[in-house]
Amino acid sequence: MATVDLTSAITEQLPFSNEPFVDFSLSENKRAMEQALAEVKTQLGREYDLVLGGRRLKTEGKIVSINPARPSEVVGIHQRAEADLAEEAMQAALDAFPAWSRTPVAERASLLFRAAGLIRERKFEFCAWLVYEVGKNWGEADADVGETIDFLEFYGREALRLDCAATPIQYPGELNRLRYIPLGVGAVIPPWNFPFAIMAGMTAASIVCGNTVILKPSVDAPTIAAHFMSLLEEAGLPDGVVNLCPGEGPGFGSAIVAHPKTRFVAFTGSKAVGLEIHESAAHTQPGQIFIKRTILEMGGKDAIIVDGDANLEAALDGVVASTFGFNGQKCSACSRVIVDASIYDVFCDRLQERVSKLVPGDPVANTYTGPVISEKSLKKVLGYIEIGKTEGRLLNGGKAIETPEGGYYIAPTVFADVSPTARIAQEEIFGPVLAVIKSQSFDEALAIANNTEYGLTGSVYSNTREVLDRAAVEFHVGNLYFNRKSTGAMVGAHPFGGFNMSGTDSKAGGPDYLLLFTQAKSIGEKLS
Repeated sequence: MATVDLTSAITEQLPFSNEPFVDFSLSENKRAMEQALAEVKTQLGREYDLVLGGRRLKTEGKIVSINPARPSEVVGIHQRAEADLAEEAMQAALDAFPAWSRTPVAERASLLFRAAGLIRERKFEFCAWLVYEVGKNWGEADADVGETIDFLEFYGREALRLDCAATPIQYPGELNRLRYIPLGVGAVIPPWNFPFAIMAGMTAASIVCGNTVILKPSVDAPTIAAHFMSLLEEAGLPDGVVNLCPGEGPGFGSAIVAHPKTRFVAFTGSKAVGLEIHESAAHTQPGQIFIKRTILEMGGKDAIIVDGDANLEAALDGVVASTFGFNGQKCSACSRVIVDASIYDVFCDRLQERVSKLVPGDPVANTYTGPVISEKSLKKVLGYIEIGKTEGRLLNGGKAIETPEGGYYIAPTVFADVSPTARIAQEEIFGPVLAVIKSQSFDEALAIANNTEYGLTGSVYSNTREVLDRAAVEFHVGNLYFNRKSTGAMVGAHPFGGFNMSGTDSKAGGPDYLLLFTQAKSIGEKLS
């Protein structure tokens, strides 16, 4: 492990800054990405093991990860952990906890810094895995990898800062100390849409605080997690600190959440599953001696308000990017745009023109829009599109796109004249579908924006200071943006998490995030 002096030198000489984006218009970067895609293609179809306490295991059942752009192409074959493995996984994490929880914070942070360095060296390779496994274009893949690096670097520094915590005052005649200590064994259950950044971020936050982890990646994106696990081991991760267990949520995942030794659950995914986890965690099991903590991010129904005096070109840019970036498969994606009546018609015309130029294609070729993640998702989104045809005026799309490879493509879809209470304006679709809603005033626009059960992200395009100041107070979301898109939160600058049914407002990438993975211990010593 690295020494305390080395860790201090790293953080003092290099304050945190966000990982720069790759410019793929440069020929050398384009060649590097093409080479990485070619190399990763030769590795598709490999089988990966479960990792419990450093041991590699195989199971009878398998999880097959496929390329959503070419469903016949197998990305990876993974073991399927069932509920009967929950006890073994828990024991491996419990066995590792005493030594890891007492490992100096500087050493734990150094592990994260080394892992970040390794990912930085292999950035194009990890981008390529994201292209094949979840259908991200090059830019979206690079943003995912960059955010992963940011989380590792940021949480390492935050752990060092938290280790220097002090009580607000020193009581006369005493020595007062405040320590933030680990909780225990946690379950980390990440989503498929940011299968590197969110998976690695929740895992890194857990372990840098001294906890040990049972990591259950999404069945739609386990290959990225397997490669991250190998990289952590290369960086020096002790056995049992992270235990890789792909498995179905209703089986293995439910068993881990309910286990009496599971101290916390970090989850990102759907509202329905998040609420099930929250309910299960709240039920005290025999032998359980603590209240389980849940750290939940559960999606959104995000809105962009376009005021009458907005810069129309900027607003159109932001709406299109927020809605159709990664095919609307972001919890922060814009799925409702609320447009002032004075510019509504021209906005719809210009929007229709712009979206008509978005032609989905294979992400390997770096097309802007690609496939949705699975056949199940395809059917769900198409179902909502049929509902939308009864609730609004179809401007763009409205259908699946067939390809020779059978990819899960949907034409970017826009409905105008949608009621604020329509299903496509209220329910999370998680696909390339946008509802355009007319507002008669900013009062009405705010009321519409706030009229869902979610509260994750939102944007306002306006050139009126009073409008923006009012939105800052009254637009009830965890991440609010002015005159920019609703997606693309940057670690450190935009701590990320939402209100209401969007989750526990857990603010990933913010200064208070690690508090969720620790408990504070106050120590007072009377001086002689």
